[in-house]
Amino acid sequence: MRQSSWLAGVAALGLAGAVAGSFASGLASAQDRPASILPPGFDDPAPTPSPTSTQSAPSPAPSRPSGPGAPPTISQPVIQEIPSGGSSSQRSLPPAPNISNEELSRLPTLQELEGLSPDELDERLGLKPKFDIPPGARRSLSEVGLLSPQEGGLPTASLARQPADLVRAILAGTKQRMVSRWGHIMLRRALASRMNAPEGMDPAEFAALRAGVLNRIGEFTIARSLVQDIDTANWNDALTGEALTAYLGTSDITGACPAIRLQGSRREDPQWVMWQAICNAYAGEGTLAGSQLDRALARGIAEPIDVLLAQRFAGAAGRGRRAVTIEWDNIEELNPWRYALANAVGEPVPSGLLDGTLSGADGSYYADAGANAPMLPLAERETMSLRAARSGIFSSNAMVDLYSQIYADNSIEGAARDRAVFLRDAYVGDNPQARIDAMRQIWGEDRDYAGMVSTAYAAARIPASEDYAPAAGNLIASMLSAGLDRDAALWRGTMADGSLGWALLAVGLPEASRTDTGDVDTYVGNDDSADRRSAAFLVAGLAGLDRISESARDSFGDDLGIDFSRQSRWTRTIDRAAQVENAALVAMLVGLGMQGDDWSRMTPLHLYHIVSALRRVGMEAEARMIAAEAVARA
Repeated sequence: MRQSSWLAGVAALGLAGAVAGSFASGLASAQDRPASILPPGFDDPAPTPSPTSTQSAPSPAPSRPSGPGAPPTISQPVIQEIPSGGSSSQRSLPPAPNISNEELSRLPTLQELEGLSPDELDERLGLKPKFDIPPGARRSLSEVGLLSPQEGGLPTASLARQPADLVRAILAGTKQRMVSRWGHIMLRRALASRMNAPEGMDPAEFAALRAGVLNRIGEFTIARSLVQDIDTANWNDALTGEALTAYLGTSDITGACPAIRLQGSRREDPQWVMWQAICNAYAGEGTLAGSQLDRALARGIAEPIDVLLAQRFAGAAGRGRRAVTIEWDNIEELNPWRYALANAVGEPVPSGLLDGTLSGADGSYYADAGANAPMLPLAERETMSLRAARSGIFSSNAMVDLYSQIYADNSIEGAARDRAVFLRDAYVGDNPQARIDAMRQIWGEDRDYAGMVSTAYAAARIPASEDYAPAAGNLIASMLSAGLDRDAALWRGTMADGSLGWALLAVGLPEASRTDTGDVDTYVGNDDSADRRSAAFLVAGLAGLDRISESARDSFGDDLGIDFSRQSRWTRTIDRAAQVENAALVAMLVGLGMQGDDWSRMTPLHLYHIVSALRRVGMEAEARMIAAEAVARA
């Protein structure tokens, strides 16, 4: 197959002209007295009349035998008229194309051709396909995304008429994770929605911008699904880069191979070179992959451990397996390539190196990637899953599933085992008070929000009673962390006005009535959070939900040091987006305005505009949950 392709390419390059003469002479000699392979009747056609006898009557055709065994009667084939300028005997092979000396000098030598890989050879000869799927199966770029409006996604044309520069600036400016779990969930939904690209923006660029935000907030699985919604032949450099980030974040190394093999030598960075070799191995070209990785190791294009991990992974394909020893002794830091390959091949990362990485500035990346890695030990994933639950990546159901597996594995000990036992007791304890006590063990003294997410459905099983009023605030916060507002509503009237439980219900329940400012004043006076942030968030949330008047808002603002009239470019933009009722644009602006690693980075002014804008575009449920979360986590 490769040899015939090479010969075809050589002929296309003009080398056929060098052998045209000898080929023509050989053809003529072979046709001097050919042996007929035609059926009877084809090799004795009727004589062609001469030009001088064209007006005479045609001669009768000779009679042919009939009956059994006689050759079939063959009608004469229609002979096309010979073009003017010569007879059929004068026709010859077409002339060879003219090739200049400059073009000949650019042709590869035989030694260069022998040193090329099959993919590189196909590229050099113009034989490499530009698409890896048939035309009938190619997908349109008019709508890109995972969730249609019927599946809970935002309207398809939400951003079609928005300025491309504005959408680009919003998505490119969202560089960090969000302080709010519910803000994260809302932004993920918006980015995963099936939408048209803004007018004047390439759909591939729009997808790359969205995938970039998903990668930066730790949603690698959603980012991978989003890029897979576009045919790899339509990927640009930015989309390819975000796709590789998503594949590494999910430890799905071979998932990127269709794009890498299609693009060939489009990139030459070390990661791309190693990835090419891995894909060659899983395409059945194990010998080529081995030589590529050996050459990469000899040239030192990357740290030895990076190449060795690639060799280990590539060696799992085919028959050319080699023993590869991974040494972590002199490795002082992780990178996404090392972590993904180590997880994929089952190579344990030293605990000291991993713990140091998780506690560092980039720890969130490895925690989010590890929480979704099913090949990791459950006890290791449990610590990472706590972060994922706080940020919004993991749901309450996902946490219950994880702890159920930990509880069933008797070999797991330590804190993970204890939390699994407490969580089971929180659901199946003998009485409500025993279940509340188990939940308190999970929450801890600092009211860990990941623990509240884990116990959300257990909290909903506690009967609403004044007997459990001391725990009502935390129970309601736990329920609202999973959006169980109807269960939380059952506690209305069982707690003191101005308490934490009252404040959470004041912003968390789906009601439009105004809130008694006296109760708000009581909560403000009793708030013991740092800088009375919980009270400030309560006022901002109530004002954004339109549950207190503007005069009450400004009055509480003066008491708490909040200037609700202050404007910025971001506040004006999100207010304008809410005014035109564009939910998708508001959701993305919320993501831009809620960046940070702690609620101390969020201001009451920003929260007010976020809650107000979401309410006005029909996303009141998200607005209520964000406001309640702010009050609970301040």
